[in-house]
Amino acid sequence: MNAFDGDRRVVITGLAAISSLGTGVTAHWDGLLAGGAEPAEIPLPHLNMRTKKMYLVDRSQVPGEPTHYAGVELGSSPRLAVAAAEQALLDAGLDREACRALPVILGVELGNSDMQELQRSAGRTTWTTLTPTASVVGAAIGSRTALTSVGNACSASGYALTIALDMIRAGEADTVLVGGAEGATRAGMGAFNRLGAADPVRCRPFDRHRAGTMFADGAAMVVLEADGHARRRGAEPYAELAGAAWSCDAYHPTAPEPSGEQIVRAMTDALADAKLSSSDVGCVIPHGTGTPLNDLVESQALRRMFGPRIRSLPLFSLKAMIGHTTSAAGAFGCLTATLMLRRRTCPANAPIDQDPECDVWLPQERAVPLEAPVVLVNTYAFGGNNTSFVVRDVKGEDARWSR
Repeated sequence: MNAFDGDRRVVITGLAAISSLGTGVTAHWDGLLAGGAEPAEIPLPHLNMRTKKMYLVDRSQVPGEPTHYAGVELGSSPRLAVAAAEQALLDAGLDREACRALPVILGVELGNSDMQELQRSAGRTTWTTLTPTASVVGAAIGSRTALTSVGNACSASGYALTIALDMIRAGEADTVLVGGAEGATRAGMGAFNRLGAADPVRCRPFDRHRAGTMFADGAAMVVLEADGHARRRGAEPYAELAGAAWSCDAYHPTAPEPSGEQIVRAMTDALADAKLSSSDVGCVIPHGTGTPLNDLVESQALRRMFGPRIRSLPLFSLKAMIGHTTSAAGAFGCLTATLMLRRRTCPANAPIDQDPECDVWLPQERAVPLEAPVVLVNTYAFGGNNTSFVVRDVKGEDARWSR
C-alpha cells in the first residue's frame, strides 16, 4: 500500500476515447461539435429483432490485437479496452515501469460475449469462456496490482470512477486507470428489443417521440492521480474529480423509482463530497437514455435539485451524440465533462422535438459558454443503481470564469 501524500485532491491526467465519433480525444470533441454520429446496422448474423441499429466504432478502427488472453480468444470489447488504455497512459506520460503499480478498474457489462456469439454462429459446439476485461488490460500494460471489473450495468464505469477516487483518497494508490468498454453484441440489443425499450430510429433523449434507447460500442479511459503525485512528476492535470456518490432505488428490476428521491440523493451527496452546492454547477451531463420513464424521472429530479435555475442551466445529452455505451457511459461522461471544462463550452445538443414534460434546457441552436467551472455527471442502471460525480476545472477559482 502506498503512503498517501496528504493531498486528498484527485486529478485527471490522462484521457482516451474510441467511439462512433472516431479514435482519440480530438476526434471525440470535434465529433460532438459537428453534431454527433449516425447509427448503422450491427454487423452480426441472426438479427431477428425489430431494432438492428447501433452507434458503431468504424470497423477499420477496431484493433486486431490482442487476440488471446490466458488461452481465451478475445472479441472487440477487450481489444477496444486495451487500445484505449494505451492511449490514456501515453497521454498521461506513464511508462511501463509506472504501470507495474497501476490498479485498473473498469466498468464492463457484456465483456467478451461478442466472441461467444461469433463462435456459436460459426457452428462451434464449444466456445470461449468469459474473462474479466480488467485482467486483459492489466496484462497488456504490465500491471501487477489490483485489477477490478465492475458489472453494475449502465452505471458500471460511474461506480468504477468512485471506487478509484476512494482508493486514491485512502492512500491505496497514487494513480489509477479507470474506464469502461463494450463491444457490439446481440445480447443487449435482444434484451432491450424484448423489453420494448429499443428505439428503431436513433438515441433521442428528452424527445417527445423517444421510443427507447439505442446502444453503442466503444471504450473510454481516464487516468486519475493524487494531485501531489502528479505535481511531483510534472504532469499537468486536465481537471479534478472533485466528488462522487452512490444511491440505490431498490424499487424495480428495470424501472426507476417514480419520485426520483434516490437520484436527487446521489446528486446532492456528490456535490457535498466535493464541498459544492447546486449553484456552483455550470452544466449537467444527464444519464438521459431515451427511454420514456427514465428521461421523465430524471428531468423531474433535476428540477427538484436546481429549482427555477434548471431553465437556464445547460444540459448536454451525450447519448444523443454517441449512443448508449452502457457500462462505459460514465467514463465517456467524465471524459466529455473534462473536455467541456478545458474549453469552457457546452456543445450544441443534437436537434430534438423536446417533450414539454421534460422541462430542462438542452441548447440546440449553438454551443453555449459554461458560466461555472463544474460539471455534474449522472449514470443510472437497472436495479436502481445510481451514481453522480463532479468534475471541476483545476483553475476553477480563477476570476476569468464569469459567474
